[in-house]
Amino acid sequence: MGTRSSHVAVIPDVDDIRRDTGFSQASLLRLYHRFRALDRNKKGYLSRMDLQQIGALAVNPLGDRIIDSFFPHGSQCVDFPGFVRVLAHFRPIENEDPGTRDPKQPEPLNSRMNKLRFAFQLYDLDGDGKISRQEMLQVLRLMVGVQVTEEQLESITDRTVQEADEDGDGAVSFLEFTKSLEKMNIEQKMSIRILK
Repeated sequence: MGTRSSHVAVIPDVDDIRRDTGFSQASLLRLYHRFRALDRNKKGYLSRMDLQQIGALAVNPLGDRIIDSFFPHGSQCVDFPGFVRVLAHFRPIENEDPGTRDPKQPEPLNSRMNKLRFAFQLYDLDGDGKISRQEMLQVLRLMVGVQVTEEQLESITDRTVQEADEDGDGAVSFLEFTKSLEKMNIEQKMSIRILK
């Protein structure tokens, strides 16, 4: 039977979280235990410092930007439902008939469009709805480090923005971003198999 702490019933609002994120009960339970392990002081929420303990984020060049996504609108802490909602963007997409989804229901957090929105906000550093040349350069600099010269990096940035910028305003809008990635399998690239 197991102890009470091994049951999903210990997770507050578990049914709402499950409905919002699409995670299975088993996945939610694993994530809840991981959340509690990261919450070393048993505060009931995580801070940026707590998330910086995650090894995969510490070595990811976009780790700080990913951590920022857990703290929208300048918040300083994230509770379990907020933690899981961000992770839901990385849940693999199940092969279901798109016609079976109720159009009155919100689009799943792990849909292609929501994955693209998540990726876009990693580049849109100032949150103005456009990726400027400077923002693109800054993010690419984080991603490649010293492996590429500054001149090469600027050339890559200019070419990337120029190819995606259809309206010629010198920046990449969300629509332009989605069009530039339409051939990329974002569903697979932004999925973590253990998050089902």
